[in-house]
Amino acid sequence: MSDAIKVTVNGEQRSLPAGATVADLIRELGLSKAACAAEVNKALVLRREHGSRKLVENDSVELVTLVGGG
Repeated sequence: MSDAIKVTVNGEQRSLPAGATVADLIRELGLSKAACAAEVNKALVLRREHGSRKLVENDSVELVTLVGGG
């Protein structure tokens, strides 16, 4: 059984499975079809690195998506 980690996402604490990546988090939040910028601990994570950037306990993640409207 894998352990859970606690991370802060856009100011809110979340629990994720140990070994979760930025891409896993984006999928879990239902944002995988949106253009999504990710920052972990104030460092930009390039889209091509979302699948390889593992999150660890106490990481601070900021996700920003584009919202269309008029």
